[in-house]
Amino acid sequence: MIRRAAALLVCLVVAGCGGDAEQRGTAELWITRDRGSEVLRTATTAAGISAMEALDRVAEVETRYGGRYVQGIDGLEGSLTGRRDWFYFVNGYEGDRSAADYQLHDGDVLWFDYRRWERPGEARLVVGAFPEPFLHGYAGRRRHAAVRFLPGLEQTARAVGKVVRADSVEPASVAAPAGANILYVRPGAGELSAAFCEGGSAGDPVCFTALGVAARLARQPALLRFRYEARG
Repeated sequence: MIRRAAALLVCLVVAGCGGDAEQRGTAELWITRDRGSEVLRTATTAAGISAMEALDRVAEVETRYGGRYVQGIDGLEGSLTGRRDWFYFVNGYEGDRSAADYQLHDGDVLWFDYRRWERPGEARLVVGAFPEPFLHGYAGRRRHAAVRFLPGLEQTARAVGKVVRADSVEPASVAAPAGANILYVRPGAGELSAAFCEGGSAGDPVCFTALGVAARLARQPALLRFRYEARG
């Protein structure tokens, strides 16, 4: 323990433990299981370090493939035969690289979730980090944010537009800028869904659709926190 503490002190003084001294601020860290249904741990971590470093600072981590991928967190381990594993998301996007290779940026929401999986890439985009990825995007790149609404919903659209820091709020008939992240506001029974507008990898443009839930999201942006999808 003393040796580890001394090494950590030297690392912090000399090189910031692999972090980027130019990258300041903080990020949120969530650890959950079963698609967010059980929250195991939340914490605030520094920006400028890797997702793996952030996780290692708050939990007992077992890794594989030379320390690049998470095998277990606090004794909860992945299983190939059981089709259960740890997956991570940044601002709602499933990570497109090893957790050791993703550098956290100010405002990022880093989410590790332990779940059963059926096929690779089955949950590449989730809604539970809303209002991300509208606020901070991915890997430090924020896209323009646009809100588009159906008739009678302008007031609601403008309210939720403030939450996502929309660059434009217009009727659905007005095309959104190319490459923008779009939030569609429509009437409905209460649902927030997410899909890629184009592409399908972390950082690509997303299209969120709020059916009857935009007004509540404007009042309470964290309403759907930790959920992969939200209906009803």
